[in-house]
Amino acid sequence: MSGALGRPPIGIVPIVWNNTDVETAGPRVPAKVILDEAARLGFDGVQDGIGFPVGAALRSELGRRGLRLAEVYAALPCGPDGPGPGALELGRARLSALHQADGEVLVVAAGLAPGRVERAGRAGSPGTLRLSEAGWTAFAATLESLGREARELGHPLAFHGHAGTFVETPAEIDRLAGSTDPDLVRLCLDVGHYTIGGGDPITALRQYGLRVIHLHMKDVAADPLARLRDGRIGGFHEALDARIFTELGSGVLDLVGVLGALAETRYGGWLMVEQDTTWRPPSESAAIGRNVLDFALRMRANGRWAA
Repeated sequence: MSGALGRPPIGIVPIVWNNTDVETAGPRVPAKVILDEAARLGFDGVQDGIGFPVGAALRSELGRRGLRLAEVYAALPCGPDGPGPGALELGRARLSALHQADGEVLVVAAGLAPGRVERAGRAGSPGTLRLSEAGWTAFAATLESLGREARELGHPLAFHGHAGTFVETPAEIDRLAGSTDPDLVRLCLDVGHYTIGGGDPITALRQYGLRVIHLHMKDVAADPLARLRDGRIGGFHEALDARIFTELGSGVLDLVGVLGALAETRYGGWLMVEQDTTWRPPSESAAIGRNVLDFALRMRANGRWAA
């Protein structure tokens, strides 16, 4: 077995309980219920979620459950000419929320955008609307400014490529990485979104190495992925309705290979279980994701899986 992954902290992204973009996702679940479930299921921490308390109140709710605030997520509005009005201010507000609650990582993505939402999974094909040269420059500058402010407060900024945005494909993520200071803009690899964008997460982990400081562990169901890529599913929101994201271990993700690539760099950051929508009760899907991931980590630790 090469490297040594050990047992990184495992967190949960609460979108599996509350996804307001999907009408069939069910009624909103109160924050305290989500936090109780996260603790009951054995997670070490959470991403900030819809309706969560803020600042000292969130610190208190997490602390009495033995949880940490692993990350706060910021989706910056971004069109073909770069960040929209208020993008930097929105990022600063999310950074403040992270800092006031003693959180750890600021995860930043471009927001879902017209012209790209409809092309999710096919963004590498001709005719797709793309960032202009000025847009790339402006977006990189915004990320670096926010990354500098985050560093001054003691937090890393990790950029997250996302389907349905202007930074989805491996080529776009690579351009962003090459356009930004690696000390200010680190990477959060969402293995599910990277797969939808046409990439291989294992290749990405080996390509970017220590610049990847945060992981979203998300599997992708084979049939909706195929239908998204050939146009039978019309875009990102329709793909969510089709439950394109599925429980870890039940989709196309090579989980063993991903953990092997992480071991090569002795990764010690968070592994955030994430599933945007589910056909099951949300807590059941969260439990499956955590247990599959924990099992795979224990198998590696015992030398059973060397890949």
